[in-house]
Amino acid sequence: MKSLSYLNKYFIKYKWRFLLGILFIVISNYFGVQMPLYVKTTIDSLFVENPINGIQDALILSLKIGGVYMLLSLGSGFFLFLTRQTIIIMSRLIEFDLKNEIYSHYQQLDATFYKKNTTGDLMNRISEDVGQVRMYLGPGLMYTINLIALFGLVVFQMIDISPSLTLFVLIPLPIMSFLIYKVSSKMNQLSTEVQKEQSMMSTIVQETFSGLRVIKAYSKEKETHAKFNESASYYKNKSMKLVFVNALFMPTIVFLIGLSTILTIYLGGLKTYDNSISLGGILAFILFVNKLTWPFASVGWVTSIIQRAAASQTRINEFLRTEPLVKNPTTTPFVFKGKIEFKNVSFTYSNSSIQAINNLSFTIHPGETLAIIGRTGSGKSTVIDLLMRQFDIDSGQILIDNQELKEINLSDFRDQTGIVPQDVFLFSETIADNIRFGATNDEITTEQIETSAKKAAVYDNIVAFPDKFETLLGERGVNLSGGQKQRVSIARALIRNPKLLVLDDCLSAVDTETEEEILSNLKNDQNLRSSLIVSHRISSLRNADRIIVLQEGTKVEEGTHAELIALKGHYAEMYLKQLTEESSEDNG
Repeated sequence: MKSLSYLNKYFIKYKWRFLLGILFIVISNYFGVQMPLYVKTTIDSLFVENPINGIQDALILSLKIGGVYMLLSLGSGFFLFLTRQTIIIMSRLIEFDLKNEIYSHYQQLDATFYKKNTTGDLMNRISEDVGQVRMYLGPGLMYTINLIALFGLVVFQMIDISPSLTLFVLIPLPIMSFLIYKVSSKMNQLSTEVQKEQSMMSTIVQETFSGLRVIKAYSKEKETHAKFNESASYYKNKSMKLVFVNALFMPTIVFLIGLSTILTIYLGGLKTYDNSISLGGILAFILFVNKLTWPFASVGWVTSIIQRAAASQTRINEFLRTEPLVKNPTTTPFVFKGKIEFKNVSFTYSNSSIQAINNLSFTIHPGETLAIIGRTGSGKSTVIDLLMRQFDIDSGQILIDNQELKEINLSDFRDQTGIVPQDVFLFSETIADNIRFGATNDEITTEQIETSAKKAAVYDNIVAFPDKFETLLGERGVNLSGGQKQRVSIARALIRNPKLLVLDDCLSAVDTETEEEILSNLKNDQNLRSSLIVSHRISSLRNADRIIVLQEGTKVEEGTHAELIALKGHYAEMYLKQLTEESSEDNG
């Protein structure tokens, strides 16, 4: 229950709904308890005080008994309805708040967190785990409070009728409490295992759907299916263990309630000989025990709900208590003027211990275009991640307009940056919405969207679609080609008119002619914009003001295209190799 204490702030927020729900439960049970008492009074009156004389008296009495009983039943039912309208709705409101809190926290966490956790597990915690917690907040709490209220009212009336019989009838209840105590720890363990396995299944399904084309291309459907079946089997086996515990637990509870009924009839019958209890009293006892049957029979179910919720909330708390390693240090407004400087920067990935950047230094002046080239794994994309402060450097300095990157308003800096990542991501919305996503304000006109598309050389492709800019994209833009997705992503970056434009190898799927058109449009649209271009294709960066060659995270060459060719080093070697490959393709 310690993990569930995190939810106390929500109980405070919705305290009036909660308190009203408790009041309605008490009133509903009050009416419910009056029904057996009315039966007792009626039976005793019939058999002792006013025996029935004739059919007419019997009919009138039956209508009277039925009418009063129905009114009491309606009163109990009405307040039960109000109970659900307060406590169950409260649970839905808390579910809404908790999901929003988790989602908001997810957005604050840095790239390191997402490298350590799978998408399936993240999705499971905000869906399945929150769902389990809601069951505790709604039915779990409602039935628990109902049991406490009903037990108090019923036992009070039972003691008033016969204290000694009450003691015997309630003997099975401590046994039931002991069973609940012993089984709850086992339920908690099994619930945790079930939730973990469900997260694993969610991860497998998410990765399968995302990589379906790769799976089909390599004919790995059987292997993938077998992997899912194996995970599903583990989940089934662990779930069946939990079901098995419940299957033994519930009949035991029902048996103990039945034992109470038998004791009531037997011992109550014995007490009628000395008139210590009336026939109506015995019948009332039986009705009282039956009223306790479902609340106590639900104890096992409620215990399971609470244990599952505790296990789920523990998993949720793990994430909610995770602090982002990268935080915005200030809310002071920051206006980027265009200068960027790396001074002896080094960085090692914590999860793999690979040193991606080693003692790297360079400067981008306002309005200047710097290009970075290098082989795969040389640290090109890591430079961008460090510049955008997805990770914090191990040593050295990154200066933005002569200020430490760690000290400026990170949100403002990112708002003034347009970045086109290597792994293009498009949303399942219209093309216009995907481009509009890059804007920093909501007042974006259709003309601005079209202008950005033209600069990215994708306008003609878009207007060729039947729905043009209102074309709805599939997941990750699956109905666009690789080059079209890259160009839409470039348009998305350009629409915010960024002061810093970062292109991370985002022209790899574009033909040479289109690439030249895009780069020409960007050069003509500089307007003192600083630019950082990362690419493995020299054609994408040869017109940059300066070019840096990286090798294993270290700068090995720097200069203009002509200067680097003249050096006849790494850059010249890559240039000649790419020329040879292009020549071979043209001849082929």
